[in-house]
This record gives sequence, structure tokens and C-alpha cells, in this order.
Amino acid sequence: QEWQNPFATWDPRDFCNISEIVLPMDTYWSPPIFILERVNGQNPELNYMVLMHNGSFNSTRPFQVTLTCSLIILKFPFDTQTCNLSIASFLYPAVTDFVMKTRRTPAQIMKDSQSFLLTDGEWKFTNLSIIEYTEMMDDKGFSVVTYEISMERRPTLYILNLILPTCALYLLDMAVLFGPSSLEEKINFQIAIILGSSMLAVILNNSLPTSSNKPPIIGTH
Repeated sequence: QEWQNPFATWDPRDFCNISEIVLPMDTYWSPPIFILERVNGQNPELNYMVLMHNGSFNSTRPFQVTLTCSLIILKFPFDTQTCNLSIASFLYPAVTDFVMKTRRTPAQIMKDSQSFLLTDGEWKFTNLSIIEYTEMMDDKGFSVVTYEISMERRPTLYILNLILPTCALYLLDMAVLFGPSSLEEKINFQIAIILGSSMLAVILNNSLPTSSNKPPIIGTH
């Protein structure tokens, strides 16, 4: 965060060439912002800010939070998701008192985010876009900055553990059904295939995400 306070300025030549100082967050006014989609999280212990001689404040506070996100898993495990992280403050109207702006472009933030995020997990970070707008509440406009984060699921594990075994069972079922075996052998094979399909369905049920209005296609066949 960066903001200006014209009342907190000094001439470094009058104070031993000191051009910046580190102060606790409660020493001066700081922007009261919060994350709209936040469910819970850990508050930062770094409650300090840097004050420059020209009245410029700088505060870097690392947050680790859990956000709500509506998932669309119809194409699971080949799905892509977009989650929002909205930063706002509903204490000061945007028209007269408080306006938030992003300092860097989406391309710059995208590059920094890719360097910080893990690249070998289940999700692949693909894109980030920024929307600055004014939210109307009770006939007042409030400044909001929303980061749209796009992620793509890595399907390799699900292909090896779910899709390939399912296809193998279906092919084996067709081969036994139309094969030259006797009726008794076909019945024994069908029972074995049904048991295998039941075990696979249990594994599939534990692996599929449940927070979606439409179930995934792989779970409906």
C-alpha cells in the first residue's frame, strides 16, 4: 500500500539527513481496507509502515487468507476456474474521500505472481486481470479493486487414476459381452467388472469436488 499525507513532511537537512523512518501502523492514519471474499486467515504480525520525508507512506503486509470461490467443475478434470479477490473500504465514499488505484499493470503483477506461486501443484496459475470500479451502497459510491485470478487444473493424476481405469473397464465389459465365452463365464466376468466399477465409483466420489451447481461429466456416466 502507498498513500500520501501532506501533513507528515519534513526537510531532511534539518534532521541529520534522515529521509525516511519506520513507524507502527497506529501512529498515523492508514487506509482501512478488507477483502470481501475472505472467510478466515492469519493476520500479519508486520504492523509497521515506512514514512518518507515528502509525506509518502509505504506499507507491506503479507496476508494468508482463505477465500470463497464459486467453482464450475462440469469439465473436471479439464476445468479452468476464475476466482476474485476484491479489496475495498466501505468507511469512506470514493467520490470525495477515498479512491484506490493499482500502481502496476496486470502484466507486471502477473509476472511477479508467477515467480511467487508454486508451479508443481494441482493448479496452474494462468492469468490475472484487474478491475477498478465503484460499488454503490445506500446511495454512496465506494472504491473497489478486484483481482480476477484464473487457474487451470493439472489433469495428469486424474487421467491416470480415474479416466484410464474407467475406459479399461468399459472396454473389458464390451469384450466379454461380445466374446465367444459361455454364458456362465460371461456372468462371472460381469460380476467382477461390476465390483471393479463399484470400487472405482467410491474412489471417484472421494476425488470429485462437490461445490458446484452442476456435477462433473465424468461423475454422471
